[in-house]
Amino acid sequence: MVKGTTIRMWRRSLIALLALVVGGFGTLVYSLVKLQIIQGPDLQMRAAAQQLRDKSLSAKRGTIYDCNMKELAKSATVWDVILAPAVIEEKDRDTIATGLSQILGMDKNEVLERTKKKKSYYEILKTKVESDVRDKILQFEKDHQITSGIDLIENYKRYYPYGKFAATVLGFTGTDSQGLAGVEAQYDSVLTGTNGRLVTAQNAVGKEMGFQYEQEIPAKDGDSLVLTIDEVVQHYVEKYLTEGLANNDVQNRACAIVMNVKTGAILGMAVKGDFDPNNPFVVADSKQAAAIAKITDSKEKSEATQEALNVQWRNKCVSDTYAPGSVFKMVTASAALEENLVTEGTVFPCPGSLTIMGERINDWKTFGSLTFEDGICNSSNVVFMQVGALLGIDRFFKYFNAFGLTEKTGVDLPGESRSIYHPVDQMTALDLAVESFGQSNQITPIQMITACCAVANGGYLVRPHIVEKVVDSGGNIVKTTDASPKRQVISAKTSQRMCAILQKDAMKGTAKSGYIAGYRVAGKTGTSEKRELLPKKEYIASYCGFAPADDPQVAMLVFYDEPHGPNGYYGSPVAGPTFQATMTQILPYLGVEPKYSETELEKLDDKAPDTVGQTVAAAKNTVANAGLTAKVIGGGDKVISQVPEPNKNIPKGGTVVLITDAASAKQTVTVPDMAKLSLSAANEKAAEAGVNISITGAALTSSSAVSAAQDIAAGTKVPPGTVVTVTFSENNQVF
Repeated sequence: MVKGTTIRMWRRSLIALLALVVGGFGTLVYSLVKLQIIQGPDLQMRAAAQQLRDKSLSAKRGTIYDCNMKELAKSATVWDVILAPAVIEEKDRDTIATGLSQILGMDKNEVLERTKKKKSYYEILKTKVESDVRDKILQFEKDHQITSGIDLIENYKRYYPYGKFAATVLGFTGTDSQGLAGVEAQYDSVLTGTNGRLVTAQNAVGKEMGFQYEQEIPAKDGDSLVLTIDEVVQHYVEKYLTEGLANNDVQNRACAIVMNVKTGAILGMAVKGDFDPNNPFVVADSKQAAAIAKITDSKEKSEATQEALNVQWRNKCVSDTYAPGSVFKMVTASAALEENLVTEGTVFPCPGSLTIMGERINDWKTFGSLTFEDGICNSSNVVFMQVGALLGIDRFFKYFNAFGLTEKTGVDLPGESRSIYHPVDQMTALDLAVESFGQSNQITPIQMITACCAVANGGYLVRPHIVEKVVDSGGNIVKTTDASPKRQVISAKTSQRMCAILQKDAMKGTAKSGYIAGYRVAGKTGTSEKRELLPKKEYIASYCGFAPADDPQVAMLVFYDEPHGPNGYYGSPVAGPTFQATMTQILPYLGVEPKYSETELEKLDDKAPDTVGQTVAAAKNTVANAGLTAKVIGGGDKVISQVPEPNKNIPKGGTVVLITDAASAKQTVTVPDMAKLSLSAANEKAAEAGVNISITGAALTSSSAVSAAQDIAAGTKVPPGTVVTVTFSENNQVF
């Protein structure tokens, strides 16, 4: 009994032990399986989240340069302020909230609540703060011995060093550094780099461990763009376009394009009014901003603001269509010459109007008769309706298409509009008549200047482009823009003949307001009626031309939408002076050498001789020998200064004021208002006021020109003898 009982007890004990062992190991195995296989991935992630911190390393957006490598848009280093609440010590929370709220201009309670998110390691407090703010935060940490919980992560912010300069071309970026307009948007994928990562390990108390525990994937910076824009050319385009905007009380903005006629490279492109890309979401027009500020309804105010912003961001050069008016006559004329339908001497009757399909269409003047060449120079609509009829619908449309006016130019800017035109199978004789002189069909300014380049450059349709090349962060060329032409649309001979005719137009025709002595300008004016439903008739004044006519290099189109100023709304007095003033500056800058005729030489300004330091008698003699008049001010024996200064321009026969004492040097005269005066009347008024005038524009070739603008405003106090440049134009009421 005892032995049997003992055996049974051992067996039971063994079974119990085995059960305990199996159960224990089973539980252990189950736990291991559960931890390693079932919950393993989740636990690994949670462990990594506790032990590792992953920071994004921002890539630097590529720089945008002008053609001479001047920085037009660049990214500068800023910092993101990040909180890591999980590692903030309890005693520091209120201190951190107080300090950061003061430095960052935030609500303390908001910052405090963010510090209490104890499971978070990455709370973005503020992005893209400047270096002065970063320095304050670092000093705050040092002063309060805060060693964890605040991170400053390097980031980048977009800057436009020249403010409004080329704003509609460059565009701007959003808060996430994404391109939202202009080149920034068009080339966003090129400019945007690839962000990197920095993974660091933490110890049990949340402190970062040494560098040996870090893993970095470096950020790859974006590529940079080298534009065809020349900062100097752009400067002059914007300067004189802005002056014209004010002088002509333009209601609906203005634009201008300067292009290399042989390559399609855009040297300058401007739209006024525009905006500051550093603050693109601010309505730039002060009057418009004031009107919006008065709106009380929040929804209405928001809609008005957005509409104003959309308008100021819009690139009128590529996104707006318009009837080009008489500048389009260069296309119709080229087609007629190319088809051998006319010669320069072909005579057309000009009765003052023609009736087409029952519609009477008037010319701006009754000429009696004109040759084809004079029809261009006098911008006769009647002549061009007859030229259009000679071409016929099919041939007219053939050249309209060949000059690229039925398709987008493909310019590398966003928002290019398509033209609006009558398809060949829908055109009528009336459509042909008005389209032949630039009405009815709607094209973009970039299409018009591209067509002009084809007229000028031997007949080749170029590809307008704004980016010359793409370079990487090391300066290596990644891509160069193909500047080869699309096709030849007219012969070199036709192009040469058109250049000669348009040069005559700029010298003796309706385009005289764009004439520049020595530079053989070829030009055409345009005045087009807007066909939209508007409260009253509105017009677009434009001037399109190129130089030199005997070897064209540069073309320019100027466009004013709804001018209401004292010069009217016609292309010659409104847009011509802007063309003339701009091209006067950029042609010599671009290395185009002047070639003066004898007539031009007779009218050119002289250089003021140097008389400073001479006795009064000797100075008078020096001035007289230069063919100028001397006027002495003061009672001294020697000349201490003169106006104009030595070697400055002075008109032929002008007056050099010789100043002989310090008191006289402070004398001033008042610049008179010389608007709407003939050359002789302007000279007389200038002489009475004690200033000299230098003349530009139509007065050099026309006796009927009147003054349209002056470079020093009426009423300005200046030293006696100061030279005021006066621009003259003819007030031709030409469409």
